[in-house]
Amino acid sequence: MRENRTSVRRELIGGLTTFLAMSYILAVNPELLGSAGMDKTAVFTATVLAAIGGCLLMGLVANFPVALAPGMGLNAFFTYTVVQEWHIPWQTALAGVFVAGILFILLTLSKLRDKLINLIPSALKYAVSAGIGLFIAFSGLQTSGIIVADKSNAVALGNLHNPTVLLAIFGIIVGIMLVTANVTGGIFWGMFITAAVGMIFGIIPMPSGIVSGVPSVQPLFGQAITHIGNINSFQMIIVILTFFIIGLFDTSGTLVGVATEAGMVDKESGEVKGVGKALFSGALATTLGSIFGTSPTTAYVESTSGVAVGARTGLSSVFVAVLFAIAAFFSPVLTVITSAVTASALIIVGILMLSNVQYIDWTKFEIAVPAFFTMIMMLLTYSISEGLAVGFIFYPITMTVKGRWREVNALMWTMMVVFILYFAFVA
Repeated sequence: MRENRTSVRRELIGGLTTFLAMSYILAVNPELLGSAGMDKTAVFTATVLAAIGGCLLMGLVANFPVALAPGMGLNAFFTYTVVQEWHIPWQTALAGVFVAGILFILLTLSKLRDKLINLIPSALKYAVSAGIGLFIAFSGLQTSGIIVADKSNAVALGNLHNPTVLLAIFGIIVGIMLVTANVTGGIFWGMFITAAVGMIFGIIPMPSGIVSGVPSVQPLFGQAITHIGNINSFQMIIVILTFFIIGLFDTSGTLVGVATEAGMVDKESGEVKGVGKALFSGALATTLGSIFGTSPTTAYVESTSGVAVGARTGLSSVFVAVLFAIAAFFSPVLTVITSAVTASALIIVGILMLSNVQYIDWTKFEIAVPAFFTMIMMLLTYSISEGLAVGFIFYPITMTVKGRWREVNALMWTMMVVFILYFAFVA
């Protein structure tokens, strides 16, 4: 503790701050994965178990002040693209998450770890993150009824006289105000206030209770393993690659960002202390999470809020795990967490992810083109993987035309060929 200039009290406060900042996932994940046909109460428990396992691994194995839980963006990809658009059963999708987790584990144990992370151009990493932000923000607007389908213009403004739509708009405004004011756990409290107002005006039914036993995870547990045999199509290979690549981006990017805030980056070498164990913890958490029955588990950038108030070691992550365990007994409250309530969380997180566009060099057209198409195609095709594919195809092309083909590594050429084959024979 002294070596890291911290104390048990500071780690506890840091853990509590991080938990409040990311606790919205307990409501959002069951709502999203429930749309894929999965049992919502079982998803709630799976989310809790994945978060507990991930945080304990990060705290006890890596000693890193980063919390893990099923990731935003990947849960939307799981539901809207893999299950709803591609008609892949959720059980098979979970098997894809499991395989992606195993690949991630193997990568973290090999010497290729750092090389592979660096082989993906930074511009595309940021574009993928920003594109996912647009994707989940749009899904929040759509599921809440603020944006609806339209035969003439594809989409249009929803019915602003509908009480549910008005509640969603109210929630978005409240959530944005709280986050703008830097209120700790602003997203969570915004959802809480929205749900309360919804119940007061009769828009949302009252819950049957507040505290109960932990719901069974039995409907989901082990499905990822028993359905591995169903991974027998090129489409599933694309699914696994998407889970793997985005999971790698999310975890490595968040770890570097949090480590920088916590002063864990070596000033001479630029290396992050303990990043190997941290990446391994994230990979193992994804694998375990899929067995429990949830989409990929990843490091949460909200951990920076805990670091900002003093968290410096893995003890804060252990405290986050304890808080998730306590939250497991409040599942009845889930009935009041409707799409109108979760809309604000999806949109605010989307805005935060979109901020990554500032790191893309828009003055260089050969970089701007693949970055732009990655983001815009994720939104307009309503598919994270297809946006990723288009960006990865354009990058070698524009770099070659610009005369910078030597900067395009073998991985990027390979990915271009794979995604061209995907569009030619699968999409």
